[in-house]
Amino acid sequence: MEIISGFDIVIVGGGAAGLRAAIEAAEQNPKSRIAIVSKVHPIRSHSVAAEGGTAAAMLPDDSPDIHAEDTIKGSDWLADQDAVEFFTNKCKDEILTLDKWGCPWSRNEDGHVHVRPFGGMNRHRTVHAADKTGFFIMHTLFERTLLHENIQRFDEWFATKLFTDESGVTGIFALDLKNGKTAAISAKVVIIATGGLGRIYRHTTNSAIKTGDGIALALREGTSLKDMEFVQFHPTSMPKTGMLITEAARGEGGYLINNKNERFLRDYIPESMEMGPRDIISRAIYKETEAGRAIDTPCGKCVHLDLRHLGKKIISEKLPQLRDLTLMYLNLDPVTDPIPVTPAQHYFMGGIATDIQTKTNIPGLLAVGESACASVNGANRLGSNSLAKCLVFGTESGKTAAKIITKRKHPQIDPKQIKDEQSRIQKIIQRTGKENPHAILEEMNEVMESHAGVIRNEKGLQEGLKNISTLKEKIKNVEIPQKNTIFNMELINLLELENMLDLSECILISALARKESRGAHFREDYPQRDDQNHLIHYHLGLENGKLKLSEKPVIITKWPPKTRKY
Repeated sequence: MEIISGFDIVIVGGGAAGLRAAIEAAEQNPKSRIAIVSKVHPIRSHSVAAEGGTAAAMLPDDSPDIHAEDTIKGSDWLADQDAVEFFTNKCKDEILTLDKWGCPWSRNEDGHVHVRPFGGMNRHRTVHAADKTGFFIMHTLFERTLLHENIQRFDEWFATKLFTDESGVTGIFALDLKNGKTAAISAKVVIIATGGLGRIYRHTTNSAIKTGDGIALALREGTSLKDMEFVQFHPTSMPKTGMLITEAARGEGGYLINNKNERFLRDYIPESMEMGPRDIISRAIYKETEAGRAIDTPCGKCVHLDLRHLGKKIISEKLPQLRDLTLMYLNLDPVTDPIPVTPAQHYFMGGIATDIQTKTNIPGLLAVGESACASVNGANRLGSNSLAKCLVFGTESGKTAAKIITKRKHPQIDPKQIKDEQSRIQKIIQRTGKENPHAILEEMNEVMESHAGVIRNEKGLQEGLKNISTLKEKIKNVEIPQKNTIFNMELINLLELENMLDLSECILISALARKESRGAHFREDYPQRDDQNHLIHYHLGLENGKLKLSEKPVIITKWPPKTRKY
């Protein structure tokens, strides 16, 4: 076991938010020592899979205020409006910065960056690089980190614990997957940037690495989680694979049609149709299926996304990845064939509670990206705000960290805490039992899909909570055949599964408490929004080993709640 000291900042997670934070911290303080600890190489982080674009008010008829109003309306008035205003005022700067660093944005003939429409947005404001935006942003950021000698990467290291004392965060415990070496890494600041937890659902657009690790570590160490009930389902994914069919397809003019060849969204959101927000469109597809108007396919019941009228030129130039994926995985060409699509879990609006500067309630512990909740997204995120959020708050996190390290002394990790974590890992490896972790994973996926999906109710949520509690007991009786830590993926998968079960419980508890329908949280037993009783954020934290709910008000600045119509 190694103790690695001397780092000023440790960033857990190597996606867009983590890399942007590292770059900003390095530029703010070139003498600081920064570590990026990631369970995959950064270019394999899930940010690379983002397709459609990143939002910013770029055109003369747009402004940060209009962007903010769209975001707040999209959030069903649950976003904290001071955070949204801060966010929308910074988005354009991030586009221009990445442009300066060489990100190959798609452009108009006059050379200006091209912006496309996205759901719930009143203006064209989604800047993109064809339909591979995340890929190009990640390569741009990764290359930029290589300019800074004070940034050191720990690729394929898995963080298992946060260390804290009475002064705040002191570091992390991590496992080097390749050689099995364990290490305690001390730091003045730890930034959690590990992304979301989509793998708790069976049908998800998320990659296998999105298991909520950083969120679970922060919860266990005393942070509160905010708005965990709000889970976004993207309306257009490939059936069974869960692979994302980008919203850009609808932004470029694609239609959603049912088995009667009708553009059925006219019955739900006639004014905006395919450019409505994701929560409403996902529920519309669910209702079409219930009404018998879905299309039977070898992959199950779906609706069709029809791009044929766009023509080969537009599809090949603006949606090349979409065409490649549908040809490869569905043996369909969107130039000549409609694409079967179905809703799948896509994003989490909730996460570690932070302020605008990305600070948590633990001194020195920051959180950013999908793992964090500064409450920009509220009850429903608008498409293309996610990458923008990673960039804006990644930058802010780097600035905040650079300030903190000038005031905090280098901490010492308590040797007992290190010994206890070593012992915990060894006990898991040596444990005996007959439960199958893969069966537990499948059961958890089924529970969350059935009871905390697009449509929810009291009975289902209670049953789901009971089932998750049973699975948390079962996991204590899982035996790992490999008895060392060298590339022990069964161990890592089990630790990930523990994280997902803990966070599944949080989602269900928060969803039970919110007895209303708002944004992505739809209760068929409480189908109306209830501002009188539920215009609040639910926070969850551990108290004496048990999860406890608390409430905090939504911050309203200049957009009072009103009926959400599209």
